[in-house]
Formats: sequence, C-alpha cells, structure tokens
Amino acid sequence: MSQKVLITAGAAGIGREFARAFAKTGAKVFICDIDDKALAEMAKEIPGLVARRCDISQRAEIEKMVPEAIAALGGLDVLINNAGIAGMTLPVDQYPPDDWDKVMAINLTGMFDVTRLAIPALKQSEAGVIINMASIAGRFGFANRSPYAATKWGVIGFTKTLAIELGEWGIRANAIAPGVVEGDRIQRVFQGRAQLSGRSVAEVQEEAFNHQSIKAFIDPKDIAALAVFLASPAAKTISGQVLPIDADRQRA
Repeated sequence: MSQKVLITAGAAGIGREFARAFAKTGAKVFICDIDDKALAEMAKEIPGLVARRCDISQRAEIEKMVPEAIAALGGLDVLINNAGIAGMTLPVDQYPPDDWDKVMAINLTGMFDVTRLAIPALKQSEAGVIINMASIAGRFGFANRSPYAATKWGVIGFTKTLAIELGEWGIRANAIAPGVVEGDRIQRVFQGRAQLSGRSVAEVQEEAFNHQSIKAFIDPKDIAALAVFLASPAAKTISGQVLPIDADRQRA
C-alpha cells in the first residue's frame, strides 16, 4: 500500500528532493510552499502530486492546508516538516526583534501547528511517521545566527517529546540534522558571514569545511534518501533520534 506523504516547503531545495524521492517509491505526495511558480513546476513534473500554496508563518493558512492535504491524500502516513528560514546574520544585540519573531514563527511555531493538526490522521495510520528538519545549528551554537540556532535546538526537543507522546500509537518521530547543504541557501549564509566578518565567501566556505572530516557539501538527494529510510519498515524501531548528515561536523 502506498504511503500518503505531506511535505511542507516541498517545491524547492531539500523539500523538492523529498517529494521526488517519495514519489519514486509510489507514495501519494502533497506539498505546500509559498513559491507559486515552483509549485506549478512540481505539479507538472510529478504526476498525481498535489501542490498548494501555504505560508507556514500564518496559522490560519495552516489550519486550511492540513485538512485539505489529509482529504486529498485520503489519510496521512508521513509528515515531513521541512519549512524553515535562515534569518539574518547579526549578533544578538543587533538582531531586529521582528526578524527574530519571523524565524520563530516559521521554524518552530509553524512546525507545531502543522504537527498538531496532522496527529489525528497519523494516529489512524498503520505506521505513522514524523520527520522534522533540524540542523547542525541544533547541535552547536552558531555565532550571529541566534534565532536559527534557537529554533533548531527547539525542533530537537519538540521531536523527542513527540516520540514519547505518540509511541503508544506506533507513530515514530525523528529529526534530521544536515550540515552544509549544497544550494542557494548556504551561499546566502556564506555571503552574510563574509560581509559581517570582512572575509571573502571562499574563506568562509573553507572555514566551514575545516570543521568537518569530509570536505564536501551535503547532497540534498542524500537527505531525501535518509528520509525515505526513516519512513520505511526498516526503521520501524527508530524514534526520538537526531540523525546528523553532516560529513562528520565537529563544531560550529
């Protein structure tokens, strides 16, 4: 029986690879995003995929989207909370409170809202799975990235709590903590660090690689493959865990 999968921020980057990977397994996939063009492209690329606009910072939109997803899929087996933003690169005493609130709203509160609304449907699944996207920032403090780091630590605490609460229904909850993922987002982060420190982007990238054993970016396809494994019967007793995929990162 094919899995029924909801992916937030599923139209680009890691989310797009999640959608592609699960679709290849024969799963029914529903994605949401704020990028209308990317949503249309994904709907065209993957037959049967349902793509809808939803701003994860807006509770009212989430409260419409999750029931629509469950109805479109005919239930729910796998929830992937992928939506998140990086925020600005500034020290705490210079960080704009409004931007702090924006990062919190998407990275943590939005995840809470999607999950609480999805839980009743997951309880009806024979093998419910929640996968939350954390980060190496949830394992180390990151200078000048206070709201991002705070939310990713929060994601890990939220995930472990979900695992404890939902194990009774056979629902497994795990977090994936990627390192330096190849793509536009990390380049923007590097540019912010470079601007703040007066170094070049190349120097910032070299420093990042110096903190990991394997000197390479993380391929989003590998993250998607890990998610497919975590949602499979092969991972039926893995829950409450944080799985780094970070080329053996030792520090921030």
